[in-house]
Amino acid sequence: MKKTDKNKVTEFIRVDHAGERGAIKIYEGQLLALNTFIKDDNLKKKIEEMKIHEKEHCDYFENEIKKRNIEPTKFLPLWDILGVGLGFSSTILGKKAAMLCTASVEEVIDEHYSNQIKELKNDEKKLKEKIIKFREDELLHKDIAYAEGATKKGIYSILDKIIKTGSKIAINISEKI
Repeated sequence: MKKTDKNKVTEFIRVDHAGERGAIKIYEGQLLALNTFIKDDNLKKKIEEMKIHEKEHCDYFENEIKKRNIEPTKFLPLWDILGVGLGFSSTILGKKAAMLCTASVEEVIDEHYSNQIKELKNDEKKLKEKIIKFREDELLHKDIAYAEGATKKGIYSILDKIIKTGSKIAINISEKI
């Protein structure tokens, strides 16, 4: 039976923990904007529902970090600040920008989780099953975002590229440090 490279598994868990925590922080930033400056109860409800999934995902990876004695990324405090800032600022720009933020991040995560699923072997069956389930949740979030008005037309295409580039940089850093 082929085994998954232990260093890869460590990287996967570290980066997935950081990413799921980052998603919570993005939603917290969006909710902060929705609770202070922007009043949209429908959007607030959808974001609160998606945040519940992210909390479930983050809790799983938090437990894996403890169970496997993996050091989380040293960049968690920075990612927290940037996540809240991204969520808040995208929501201040309007519903389309807020939903594009979710869609753009989820598109990066879809690719990221798909690559991990391909690399995980049978010795990491439970981890693989969880990542498959979490990927499905993320795809649902992406679909919700597009249904709620996310767009890449016009100026939004630039925002999409900025968010995706930032997400990919955070992934690359969090895997290693």
